[in-house]
Amino acid sequence: MRRGKLPLVEQIRWSLVPLEVLENAAVFLFIFTPGNRKHIIGMKLFLLLCFSFSFSLAKDAQADKGSKVKKHKPPKIKEENDVLVLTGSNFARALKENKYLLVKFYLALSGPSQTVKEEFSVAAGKIKKDSSEIRFGQVEVTQEKELRKEFQIKEFPTIKLFVDGNRKNPTECKGVRTASAFVTWLNRRMGPSSLYINSTDQYDSFVHSGEVTVVGFFKKQEPASKKEYFNEAAKDIPDFPFGLVSNDEIFSHVGITTNMVAVYKKDKPTNYLIPEEEIESKLDLVRLIRTYIMDVVTEYNLETQVTIFDVPVGSHILLFTSKTSQSFGTIYENFESAALEFRGKLVFILVDTDEPRNGRIFEYFRITEVDTPAVRILNLTSDVQYRMPADEVNFENLRRFCRSYLDGKAKPKRDSEEIPKDWDKNPVKLLVGKNFNHVAFNKTTHTFIMFYAPWSQECKGLFPIWEELGRTYQNHKNVTIAKIDCTANDIQLMVLDRYPYFRYFPAGSDTKSIRYTGERTLSAFIEYLENEMKSTNTEKLDKESSGTRKTEGEEKDGEKITKEEL
Repeated sequence: MRRGKLPLVEQIRWSLVPLEVLENAAVFLFIFTPGNRKHIIGMKLFLLLCFSFSFSLAKDAQADKGSKVKKHKPPKIKEENDVLVLTGSNFARALKENKYLLVKFYLALSGPSQTVKEEFSVAAGKIKKDSSEIRFGQVEVTQEKELRKEFQIKEFPTIKLFVDGNRKNPTECKGVRTASAFVTWLNRRMGPSSLYINSTDQYDSFVHSGEVTVVGFFKKQEPASKKEYFNEAAKDIPDFPFGLVSNDEIFSHVGITTNMVAVYKKDKPTNYLIPEEEIESKLDLVRLIRTYIMDVVTEYNLETQVTIFDVPVGSHILLFTSKTSQSFGTIYENFESAALEFRGKLVFILVDTDEPRNGRIFEYFRITEVDTPAVRILNLTSDVQYRMPADEVNFENLRRFCRSYLDGKAKPKRDSEEIPKDWDKNPVKLLVGKNFNHVAFNKTTHTFIMFYAPWSQECKGLFPIWEELGRTYQNHKNVTIAKIDCTANDIQLMVLDRYPYFRYFPAGSDTKSIRYTGERTLSAFIEYLENEMKSTNTEKLDKESSGTRKTEGEEKDGEKITKEEL
């Protein structure tokens, strides 16, 4: 072997050294001058160090790789029938991962929530196949109370569209209950909401394409505001096709000369035209279109009870009568004539008293067979009923009643059950209209009242908790826990909540009531009541110390004025 030349085994070892190690050692190797055995021994020691260093690098690299695997994406959000199951812990993530997220806030025991469930899932599956940017999600509000509070969910189901992760200003999806309508509602927000009609043949085909079609006639040179109202209205009414016409040839073909909106109903001889002058806002247009989509008089039944409330008209007038009675034809004709005159201001509804499935609405309005035929107006905002004072249901009486109500002159109907003999014997006191003011505005007691409807499943579920609350305070003389059936008793208290709702009436006041908006649990009720009582007692001490306490005579005068106002 020549002096200074490495044996074959050493050359092989050199070839195994990683390239980056050799590069880093280039300078060191450069100064080696092979010439004796000491140099070779030094080379071996250097190679040993290189191998150790390379294995250390490899180990660190593997560790880094392992740590990256551990930091991989978290598991996918759970799904049920293509709908994401959302919670407080994954809601923000769902918003971040999906450009468009349509969320259903629902109550498991709610009838309307159950009705929408299947249609929502069908729409979710279709959208999932067609678009990667849009997903459907659901929140069960009894489990996710913080989300319910954040988004102020009061009706079930409530459906909201979140865009680009923005949780502050979601768009509410109202009046949509079928799978096809959900899909259309979303598509009209992603792209054009109306179909542009460019020829007379296309127009003729379009107006016969569905049971109901809506066409906006707006000339090109006119201001765009009314056309924008039309396009926005199309987004809120996804059940039916919307077409837009600006072509002069089509205007002439149809015989229309000015801007307007037409509602076409298949197999109906009359089409409804909405002049431009009546369109002052998108809401006005939605109200008018929804009104004309419905029949002049709509019969109340399982199929129509949902669409009736989709019409953004705040007052309904209902005719309760038997469709088999001898006088039905005349009564209905008079009711329909009044409906034509006040259309768009009141929703006219027929309730057949022969239909056993209408029992719930009879109970709500407290209508019995001996009362029929009967006419009632219901203000949906205040939940106040008005009874037509005249017994005979003819056109003039109906017209007078409608005008009186719309002018604010009609008097509300006030009813009350009889006071039960044992109304105050149990921990939860039973209130009716006749004893409500006496108990609620009693200055010596703190009164907490549950307002309920007997058919409400949510109310029934809360009764045991309310009874337990009553037992908790049954030995406190200055505390009254009570409940009242609002469907059987009219009270002179503005009601803006849905059943059940709760009000606290503090001691020392004959006018004040405080709306309870907290959780519906025993511990939450107790905590709220204790805090309110402490607050009331503190206010009382402050008044007494400042010398503002009323004299006995002043208190009586104040009480008298309050009761008259009530």
